[in-house]
Amino acid sequence: MEVRNLICIGCPLGCPVTVTIDGDDINVTGNTCPRGADYARKEVSNPTRIVTSSIRVNDGVIARVSVKTKNDIPKSKIFEVMEEIRNTRVDAPVAMGQVLIADCAGTGVEIVATKGVDRA
Repeated sequence: MEVRNLICIGCPLGCPVTVTIDGDDINVTGNTCPRGADYARKEVSNPTRIVTSSIRVNDGVIARVSVKTKNDIPKSKIFEVMEEIRNTRVDAPVAMGQVLIADCAGTGVEIVATKGVDRA
């Protein structure tokens, strides 16, 4: 049996939760809402993250545009996603919400702009 202590990030309360793993049985205690139990189960079985970064912009009024993954990705893919983001350049103008990478690092998840950048 394994016991893990986590801080839930499902809502602003930040509840301390305890996860007990016994084979395929996952028991969560300490959460004050259902989101806490969902978060803890997912975190110990298949952790995922939203990635935020920036991409270089050619001929923009600023040199980089902030971006994020549209959905969460497997935690194990973060370095591959960041490598693809780091190697990407886009031309201005860029619109907020525009898909800049369609299937980043084979995750099936899009990278989208979180702000607009006008052409210089």
